[in-house]
Amino acid sequence: MKKFFSLLAIASIIAISNCTSIPENNDPILGIWVRNDANLDNNKSGNASREEWIFNDVYLGRYQSYSNSSLTYYTDFKWSEENGVYTITYSDEQVSDVIVSLEKSTDPEILALENGSVFATRE
Repeated sequence: MKKFFSLLAIASIIAISNCTSIPENNDPILGIWVRNDANLDNNKSGNASREEWIFNDVYLGRYQSYSNSSLTYYTDFKWSEENGVYTITYSDEQVSDVIVSLEKSTDPEILALENGSVFATRE
């Protein structure tokens, strides 16, 4: 009888776990967003910097900063969306949280700050 109940419990757990599904996140912000800045000093070799925000579908992401193609800083962040406004909350307290909105009408798509300036463009 114990074997029967054990087998029934295992079968129940498998059946329940197969019935649950993870909702698919198709938010338009998913992907890689970048901001490039090239500082040239009188045609000498310049210092190029690049920032990347990688948004994934579980409301997490990674921020990375590069200088001359070398990774100089990275941290993780959480993101949320409410009425088309995205809040990016960094795990490192040295980086300020950001509120942006997605501008789909432009090519490439841009993330704009509250004042309308470009925060990042889709890569």
